Amino acid sequence: KVAAEVEASELDTVLMLRRLQNTCRVFRNKVAAEVEEIESKAGDDFDFGMVVALVNGKRGREAEVMNDADGGIWSAGQVVGLIDSIPTCQELMDEMMTEAEETVCVRLRSLVSMGGPRSRL
Repeated sequence: KVAAEVEASELDTVLMLRRLQNTCRVFRNKVAAEVEEIESKAGDDFDFGMVVALVNGKRGREAEVMNDADGGIWSAGQVVGLIDSIPTCQELMDEMMTEAEETVCVRLRSLVSMGGPRSRL
């Protein structure tokens, strides 16, 4: 699943279950395509029972454990197109701290320096 998230664009999601007024956005994969096809072919006769085996949580959890991006559906917003890496928690925190320090030191220098102008807030 990780490789799929990193390689995805904002167009790699699909809205499903619209006809049931229970729309959800999921990652576009084989299972999502199958659900889309069933929903489209059934038209107004579409019923949740037609896809329950494809969209149930148990199947999705098993796919996640097996690292199978096509094994089930999983929620994904359009922001999936902005993911370019999957850092560890430590790497993420280090990056956030570095960015925060740079922002304070470079962009907000006048707010933290003793000799600079004082904020009027």
